[in-house]
Amino acid sequence: MAKKYSVIVFDLGNVLIPFNYDLVIERFNNVSAGLGNKFLDYYMNNYQVHRKFERGDISENEFLDIMLGVLENKIDKEKFCNDYSKVFTVDEKVAGLLPRLKEKYTLVLLSNTNSIHRKYGWDGYDFLKHFDKLILSYEVGAYKPEEKIYKAAEAFTGKPPEEHIFIDDVAEYAQGARNAGWDAVQFKGYDALVNAFSEKGIL
Repeated sequence: MAKKYSVIVFDLGNVLIPFNYDLVIERFNNVSAGLGNKFLDYYMNNYQVHRKFERGDISENEFLDIMLGVLENKIDKEKFCNDYSKVFTVDEKVAGLLPRLKEKYTLVLLSNTNSIHRKYGWDGYDFLKHFDKLILSYEVGAYKPEEKIYKAAEAFTGKPPEEHIFIDDVAEYAQGARNAGWDAVQFKGYDALVNAFSEKGIL
């Protein structure tokens, strides 16, 4: 018997909106030779700074002060926010599933993200209107795969864990959803997702 779902939860980055951080490095290198590479080196070796920002543990201004310092204050906050955030494109095929799913299911977006990427990067995308709720790491004080972020979605839907199914490109985050009692599909492209939805009786 097909499992009964009432809520479909989507990740954002690399599911609905592929991103390319190489663009950021290129833009900073264009400001000053090697500046983008320096930024990348710092970012990778101090990834906890990014994670703290995503989790809301440090403020936007604190994050900006650190990043602009790494960039030797050669750019201002506005340019940083734009260069750092203009990395997304929309997967129109995946986004095109949302109106159909919306007819039968509650749709929730659940993302590890930050206030800068939201404001300067993805907040204007039309597909967001199909979601009943956005659960964003920096707003709920938790990031995937921490149980708290999945529970924040349940607090909104009011549905039991087993009625939720989560779509995420990162295996660890999909497993985090399973640990919370949800079903999950690791996203590996549009065709594979449609096949998974068909097998599960969703489409």
